[in-house]
Amino acid sequence: MSAAQASAGPTVDIGQILDTGLWTIMQKVVVFIAALSIVMDGFDGQLIGFAIPVLIKEWGISRGDFAPALAAGLVGMGIGSACAGLLADRFGRRWAVIGSVLIFGLSTCTIGFANNLWTIGLLRFIAGLGIGGALPSSTTMTAEFTPARQRTLAITATIVCVPLGGMLAGVFASFVMPAFGWRGLFYIGGLLPIALGVLLIFTLPESPRFLVRRPGRWPELTKLLARMSRPTASGTVFTDAYEQKMEKREGFPALFERGLARDTIALWAAFFLNLLAVYSAFSWLPTMLVSEGLDVAVAGSGLTAYNFGGVFGALICAVAITHFGSRWPLLLCCVGGAAVAFYLETVNAADHTGILIAGFGLQGFFANAVQSTMYALCAHVYPTTVRATGTASALAFGRLGAILSAFAGAAVITAGGASGYLMMLGLAMAGVAVALAVVGRHIPPVRKPAEIVGPQDAVAGR
Repeated sequence: MSAAQASAGPTVDIGQILDTGLWTIMQKVVVFIAALSIVMDGFDGQLIGFAIPVLIKEWGISRGDFAPALAAGLVGMGIGSACAGLLADRFGRRWAVIGSVLIFGLSTCTIGFANNLWTIGLLRFIAGLGIGGALPSSTTMTAEFTPARQRTLAITATIVCVPLGGMLAGVFASFVMPAFGWRGLFYIGGLLPIALGVLLIFTLPESPRFLVRRPGRWPELTKLLARMSRPTASGTVFTDAYEQKMEKREGFPALFERGLARDTIALWAAFFLNLLAVYSAFSWLPTMLVSEGLDVAVAGSGLTAYNFGGVFGALICAVAITHFGSRWPLLLCCVGGAAVAFYLETVNAADHTGILIAGFGLQGFFANAVQSTMYALCAHVYPTTVRATGTASALAFGRLGAILSAFAGAAVITAGGASGYLMMLGLAMAGVAVALAVVGRHIPPVRKPAEIVGPQDAVAGR
């Protein structure tokens, strides 16, 4: 700190205020708004699935014809995940969230005007940029407005909004499609996130941990802290001591500096394999069950059980991480997911359908628990200047696993049936366990406010 800064006023440590202070109503409202953007993310991401059967009949095309359009959306998500993090760390979390929501809202709305699959594919790619960007930006915003003791649960609750948005899309489609057709589904479905984006412009503040690094915006930070019931004196000098000690520079290369390289590579591998498993279930679980002779409705209930299990698994795992730290809860969920998949190989689908469906609910419990809480792990591993970039890059690698699942699932089911499919899920979750075991900076158990330490202290064992 310079002499001029020292004479300007008292020094306030933003990290201390945020990590150990109260979780005010204003902060909770920000987290709620960020969660709404993720609800819309999951909502818009699932709409295409409900329109496909109608489009097949109306346009006289096959299911296979949709593969490029669906793949384009997943590719867009991967690119959006990587780019949004860089933009959020450079220009702010606020506009990264707002821009992502407006992009996928406008693109989804425009799909209602499409007259061919090429147009749908292009618009799905653009929508994917926004859908992929919303998740890391919103989770970073959630992390930076939440005290350390509630951070894991808050981030996980935000991620759980993705399947909640997908469930909402199903209810929405059941009412809108009969009345307005598939075009109305996209018109109205796109207008909802557009409206949310406009609301965010007027209500979503910038992250205080982003503002503290820009002295020119300290007056904005002072006003924000006052809204958070933390008034500061005029001329206050702001710092973020814990994280600034371990920061060196911004941008993608910083993910491999100051001991972060091992954790970065391990998180990339964990996200890749976990999303391979999760999206293999999203895309191919009903198909696999039908191939085993089950009724279509029963096959659909398998995916429903998987999603419901995932919601509960994510929340329970988040609570466990709060009490025990992240290493053992995550590793146990990985091992549990692998063990359930391997066990289901021995279950006869026709004779023990109930056990099979319940087993997929349990598999979803473990797989989605890991997937959701790994975002909180990213928020802990990376310092503020690269937190969004680190989270987004890990998610981008995860999206590659999701893209691979579109092809791997079909190939494995064709070659090995249910046994091969379940083996793939089990091996993927076992690989996630190995990757997460390599991570060094796991979230420690939450301590009393006076005992909370920074990430560098946790790494050093203090």
